[in-house]
Amino acid sequence: MSAPVTTAKRLVILGRQGSGKGTQAVRIAESFGCVHISTGDMLRAAVSAGTELGKQAEAVMNSGGLVGDDIMNGIVAERLAADDIMTNGVLLDGFPRTSDQADALERIFADQGVALDTAINLDVPVEIVTERMLARRRVDDTPEAIERRLSLYEEQTAPLLDWFGARDLLVAVDGVGSEDEVFARLSEAIDRSQQ
Repeated sequence: MSAPVTTAKRLVILGRQGSGKGTQAVRIAESFGCVHISTGDMLRAAVSAGTELGKQAEAVMNSGGLVGDDIMNGIVAERLAADDIMTNGVLLDGFPRTSDQADALERIFADQGVALDTAINLDVPVEIVTERMLARRRVDDTPEAIERRLSLYEEQTAPLLDWFGARDLLVAVDGVGSEDEVFARLSEAIDRSQQ
């Protein structure tokens, strides 16, 4: 028998590239029984399902453009209304990216009669994420490219942290340490924020 909707967690995870966010998101979703969804997953699912919004997103992506908020917010709304998420909850990874998207997420949840439980900021200092990304030795991980990506993240995410903070939804978690240490901190922060 599935858990009642009221126990389902609705979480957002934020963190710089190289913070270990992807690895931790998978563990959080498994531990708390919610569905882990990244922006890319949602876009691919909408395109492959051939929904109207999926077709619009595909046309934009095929032309090399970025999918705008209007399409992205619609795709998120469709995905968050699915039975698996209504029953089990969700961990959003990569959405929202802006305050406007956060406003849209708030409206989507309000329309469903639920609310976001917690936004987790996995905090790892710039110097450490830079070292981690350089150590991966990926072709696109040049010092210049890393610096550009991190400064773009700061520019876009600072207002988002303020948005969640103003609603008392933001929990900062120290992301430095072993994978297990960080996961223990994240689990404790999520449990604490639900009380």
